[in-house]
Amino acid sequence: MITFTEAQLLAWITPVLWPFLRVLALFQAMPVMGQRLVPMRVRVALAFLVAVCASGVGPEIAPVPLDSMQAVLLVVQQLLIGLSLGFAVRIVFATVEFAGEIAGLQMGMNFAGFFDPLTATQTTAVSRFFGTLVGFLFIVLNGHLSVIAAVVQSLNAFPVGPEPFAFLTATMPHQWGAEVFKMGLWIALPLIAIMMFVNLILGVISRVAPQTHIFSIGFPITMGIGLASLLFILPLMETPFIATLERMLDHFR
Repeated sequence: MITFTEAQLLAWITPVLWPFLRVLALFQAMPVMGQRLVPMRVRVALAFLVAVCASGVGPEIAPVPLDSMQAVLLVVQQLLIGLSLGFAVRIVFATVEFAGEIAGLQMGMNFAGFFDPLTATQTTAVSRFFGTLVGFLFIVLNGHLSVIAAVVQSLNAFPVGPEPFAFLTATMPHQWGAEVFKMGLWIALPLIAIMMFVNLILGVISRVAPQTHIFSIGFPITMGIGLASLLFILPLMETPFIATLERMLDHFR
C-alpha cells in the first residue's frame, strides 16, 4: 500500500502551485490570451504546462501549509505579479489603440464608433484597426513567448518568499499609466504632423478663395490624405511597438 504524509504532498506540489497561480493570473489579464474567445480550460492547461516547465527555474521554495495566513499572502503575491505583468502588456496595446484614437480624431473618422464585443467597450474604427493589427504583430513577433519568458524570469526577480508585497515597491505599477499617453503620442506624432499641415493648407485656401465651400471639400481631402498617410506609416509601427513591449517587460527581468 502506497502512503505519503502531508509534508511529502506539500513538497511535491509547492514547486508547481505558486508558478501556476502566477502564470494563470497572467493569462487572465494578458491581451489575446485573456480574450473571451480563448476558453478557460485552455488557459488553465497552458498555465499548468508553463508552471511545470518553470518549476525548477526559480530558487527553492519552502513548503508552506495551505491553511495558514502565509499561504494566503503568497496567493495574493502570485496574483499581483501575474496581473501586473498582464497589465504591463495591456498598456502596450492600449498605447497603440490610443494612437489610433488620436489618428482617427485628426482624420475625422471618430464619428463612427461601435461596440467592441472583445473588450466590451465603445471603440472607433481606427483604434480597433490598430488594436487588431498590434494583436497580429504581437503573435508574429513572438511577443507571447517574450511574456512567458518574462514571467519565468520573474520567479528569480520576485521569488515566492516571506515579503509578498515587496514587488509593488520595486516596480511601482501605479506609475505605468503615464506610458499610455506618452508612447501613444509618440506613435501618432507623424500622422498628427501630416494632418496639421493639411489643415493649414485648407485654412490658407479658405482665406485665399472665400467662395470655396471648404467644409464640403475639406472632409474628403482630410480623410483621403489621412488614410494614405496611415498606409505608409503602418510598416513603421513595428519599432515603437517592440520598444514599448521590451520597456514594460524589463520590469520583470
